[in-house]
Amino acid sequence: MSGLPSPMPLAEVISKILNPGLAMLPLAMDTPRARLLLLTIGRQESKFKDRAQVLSGGGRGPARGFWQFESGGSVKGVMTHPATSGHAFRVCAERGVPWERSTVWAALEQDDLLACAFARLNLWWAPGALPEIGDQAGAWKLYADVTWRPGKPHPETWAGYYNEARSALGV
Repeated sequence: MSGLPSPMPLAEVISKILNPGLAMLPLAMDTPRARLLLLTIGRQESKFKDRAQVLSGGGRGPARGFWQFESGGSVKGVMTHPATSGHAFRVCAERGVPWERSTVWAALEQDDLLACAFARLNLWWAPGALPEIGDQAGAWKLYADVTWRPGKPHPETWAGYYNEARSALGV
């Protein structure tokens, strides 16, 4: 036994993280499209296994939480964007996290509900509607080119994670 964490099953992510995390936000933010993207992106970024970025050499990178937010990237963006900052402030207050970027960033590694809310807010500011269910290419484009913009994207894993998320959600 290696002692390394195993990926969390999506049914557990839905019941323990997605449902309560989205419940902290306005009802309009909890949609099947958003849930599909959140599950797919979480699998893509961390496999719902690593709450701190794991570098290829084994060290820790700058991203935190299952959705892998960096302090100067998505944390800053969600905290400062006019469409998301008020929601983020309220969620931080509800979770007892002081409204300071480095503190929020550090909290994402320990607080999965905060991480879920921030991930949803990171999709909320994006222009236009979220891609239709089944529009895997549109979902990838939103993730890779607009919202997360990963430094080392892995498009080869996206379809499998997208389909796994669809199955878990029954959509």
